[in-house]
Amino acid sequence: MGDKQRVVVTGMGLRTPVGNTVKDVTDALKTGKSGIRYMPDWEKIERMRTKVAGVCDIEGEGASIPRHFRRSMGRVAILAALAAMDAVKDSGIGAGEIASPACGVSFGSTAGSTSEQVLQMARMIQNQSLAGVPSSAFLKGMSHTCASNLATMFHCRGPFIASCTACVSGSQGIGFGYEAISRGKAPIMITGGAEEMYFMHAAIFDVLMATSSNYNGRPRETPRPFDVARDGLVVSEGAGCLILEEYDHARRRGANVYAEILGFWTNSSGMHLTDSDPGGLEECMRAALKDAGVRAEDVEHICAHATATKGGDKAEAMATQSVYGSKTPVTALKGNMGHTLGASGAIEAICAILMGREGFMSHTLNLVEPDPDFPPLHHIMKEPLDQGFSLGINNNFAFGGVNTSLVIKNVRP
Repeated sequence: MGDKQRVVVTGMGLRTPVGNTVKDVTDALKTGKSGIRYMPDWEKIERMRTKVAGVCDIEGEGASIPRHFRRSMGRVAILAALAAMDAVKDSGIGAGEIASPACGVSFGSTAGSTSEQVLQMARMIQNQSLAGVPSSAFLKGMSHTCASNLATMFHCRGPFIASCTACVSGSQGIGFGYEAISRGKAPIMITGGAEEMYFMHAAIFDVLMATSSNYNGRPRETPRPFDVARDGLVVSEGAGCLILEEYDHARRRGANVYAEILGFWTNSSGMHLTDSDPGGLEECMRAALKDAGVRAEDVEHICAHATATKGGDKAEAMATQSVYGSKTPVTALKGNMGHTLGASGAIEAICAILMGREGFMSHTLNLVEPDPDFPPLHHIMKEPLDQGFSLGINNNFAFGGVNTSLVIKNVRP
C-alpha cells in the first residue's frame, strides 16, 4: 500500500439542521445548539409515535441552481447541489478542470427523493393514469439522483460512484472517492452524501420501535447518544460535500488544504440486517487504521455514529472501547442535528475537520448520564473541550450490517 497517492480535502460545503455554512455549524457545535423541532403535521399520522425531526432551512436557496438543472432534482438532490456548489467554490478549482475527465463524483443517499417517489406513484395508482406525471419523475426519485445530478450540473466526466447504502452512504461516498484518487483514477473527486426529510423515513424506524418518542414535547432534549435515558433516533435531513484532491495536484495550484484522508475501510458484519455487531464494527475500525498506517493509541479524537438506539449505541461502545480503550475523547454529533441518514457520514466528517482546525472538541449534546451497562469511554459532556487535534476517526454504521471508518488528519490553519 506504500505506492498510494496522497488524498487531501480542499473544499467543503454543507446543509444541516443547525446551519448551512461552515461558520454557522462551527458556532452551533461550540454553543451546543440543537436543530431538532416538533413536527405538528405528524400528529395526523395514525400510530406514528415520534413527532420530532431535524429540518434544514433552505427557503429560496434552490433558485441559485440553474432551472434546467433544477427541474430534474427532488429535495435530496437540491440539498446535495447546494452543498456541492459551496464546496467547489471553496476549493478554487476552475470550472474547466471540474468539467473534465480529471474530476469524478462519488456521492450517496439512502434513496432518491422519497417525497417525489410517493407523489408520482400515488398519481398513477389512484388515478390509474399517467396524466400529470412529469417526465422528470424518475430522475428525481432514482437511487443515484444525487451523484447523477451533480455530475451533470458540473459536467464531470471522471469516475462515477453512487453509494446508496443507508446511513453509510455519505462516508462511503468519501471513502470510495479517496480510493479512486489514491489509485490514480482521477486527481479530483466531488464526494459526500445527502438526505431529505420526509415522514416516511421516520415511519420506517418508527415501525421498528427505533425512534425517539418520549421527548416529543421537549425536542431539544433528544436524541441522547450513549445516555441511559436514550429512547431512539431522530430522523433529519442535510447534505455534506468534500472536494478531495490528489496531494501534488493541490500543491501545484497552491490550494488551501483542510485535511488529509489517511485511510478508509468498509465491511459487512455478516450477522444481522438491523442489529449492529460489535465484532464487525471492531474489524472495520482496525482495518481502517491499518489502511492508514497509524496506531490506535495515536488517535486523538473519535467522531461516533451513535444514533441513540438501545442496541446500536451499546454495540458501538463495545467495539470502540475494544479498539481505542477509555482515554480517547469521543463526540457524538447526532445530539445536535439528529440522524441525517445518508448525509451523516459526510456532515460528521466535515464537523470533525472543523473541530480539529478550530481547536475544540464538541460535547455530545443531551448526554447527561452514560449508560452504566456500557464499557467506559471518554465522553465529552456538558461543554466543549478546549483542545484541538490532528488525528481523528469518523465511524458510521448502517442497516444491512454495513460499517465504515475514516481516518482523517487535520491541517491546522
